[in-house]
Amino acid sequence: MGMMRIAGLCALVPISLLLTVSFFVLLSLRKAEAKEIKIFGYVVAALLWLAALAVSSAGLYTLATGRCPMMNMMRGGMCGEMMEKKMMGGSMHGMMEGKKQMMQDKMCGKMQEGMPKK
Repeated sequence: MGMMRIAGLCALVPISLLLTVSFFVLLSLRKAEAKEIKIFGYVVAALLWLAALAVSSAGLYTLATGRCPMMNMMRGGMCGEMMEKKMMGGSMHGMMEGKKQMMQDKMCGKMQEGMPKK
């Protein structure tokens, strides 16, 4: 069993925390009397269940395949492309290109000075 597959078991911790919080939200709803508070509590509990479902599906995917679903994005998927576009289109890129060109000009100038004249 690979290390990444074992990491899929770590999904049990946030799942249990989310479900525990949703239990206490639902438990406190029994004591609430206002209708708006009860509706809000049910919405919060449903969102916690959806979050637990998302974490459990990612954990099951990691256990089944041995690959983390977020690793592709971090290694050059969507995030890598966005970072590259920002770096290429940003003002820092233009500044670096200007400095690079200045350095090349200086180096070429020094090389031409050292060459014998015809």
